[in-house]
Amino acid sequence: MTADDLAEAWTLGRWAFGGPAEAPPRAMVAIPEVHRWGAYDASGRLLGKVTDHEEHSWWGGRPVPAADVSGVAVAPEARRGGLARRLLTEALAAARDRGAAVSALYPTVSAAYRSLGWAVTGVLGSAVLDTAALPAAREPGVVLRPGTPADRPLVVDLYEQVARGFDGPLTRRGGRWELDPTAEQPLGDGVDLLTVAEEDGRVTGALGYERGRGYGADAALDVSDLLATTPTAARALVDVLAGWRTVTRTVDVPVLLGDAVSQVLPLERATARGAKAFMHRLVDVERAVAARGWPRHVRGAVTLGVVDDVAPWNTGTWRVELDGGAGEATRTTGDADLVVAAGGLALLWTGAAGGRSAAAAGLVSGPGDPAALDLLACGRAPQLLDYF
Repeated sequence: MTADDLAEAWTLGRWAFGGPAEAPPRAMVAIPEVHRWGAYDASGRLLGKVTDHEEHSWWGGRPVPAADVSGVAVAPEARRGGLARRLLTEALAAARDRGAAVSALYPTVSAAYRSLGWAVTGVLGSAVLDTAALPAAREPGVVLRPGTPADRPLVVDLYEQVARGFDGPLTRRGGRWELDPTAEQPLGDGVDLLTVAEEDGRVTGALGYERGRGYGADAALDVSDLLATTPTAARALVDVLAGWRTVTRTVDVPVLLGDAVSQVLPLERATARGAKAFMHRLVDVERAVAARGWPRHVRGAVTLGVVDDVAPWNTGTWRVELDGGAGEATRTTGDADLVVAAGGLALLWTGAAGGRSAAAAGLVSGPGDPAALDLLACGRAPQLLDYF
């Protein structure tokens, strides 16, 4: 699809997802790294669409080329005819041609994407907390200052320092992440206020959030970023949120389990948690094994068969070897005693499940011991901070 198709694409997406009738200006801008695929009837009417975001995500400390899917929509009269499958198959082939290794998406109907080789690998987490329950602790070594639009690149750098230590988060570089000087919110989408934490002249934390309306029982803060590279910065920024307790009852905070902030938040007091499941699939087996970082202490090899009807270039017998933080997948001849479906491969490669769990889900077959596939599952369970 081209820029001329964006208005019609927005309308189809609005019908599917209930968005506003008037598209935001940025949705009407063609971005080179955002690839849109459409299906049309003989008259040229748009029947279905898929959006593929060309970006990178962190896996084992390395940025891995990704094809992150969103906006899958089909006109009501054309549903259940296999149109979404055809669009996604075309998008996957094009993503492979440009160098993508892995794909992520947030499903509206997970069963449809499971049939295409994606597997549920995690849940986008947020915690709704009583503001009064947040720990209040001023940190004398931390300097807090209001952020400005000029600080946005610093926030991106800080995010990278935090996110690259986990598996799955987007890099937030390039494409739709480029700074837009004409944006209605110059501090970033959904950011009214930005607080920057500094220690010894170095930025160690950032808090971006939306104030919302009112100051009664329903008043709430919506945090988009709560990032810290030191425990002192984490405590200082949580203290800033605690300072809103007199005029906002609750705060919705993104959760990255294991980071400095999650060690400060009273997550046991969360009254609600975000529950947006996300899914992954491998776009290209050989590239995915080579592109990501693997735990340096893991060494070994396993031979497995892969069955992938949607991405047939993945189908075949592969020998996967890991050594010193690097991985390699090479084609080999003969039959493997372990055969993995595309969804099982996604669970293993992302570290979302081990071999026996994938076998119990019906995604591994053959006479071999599926525990041998734990070699592929040696990474950390994936986490995401961004909804798309």
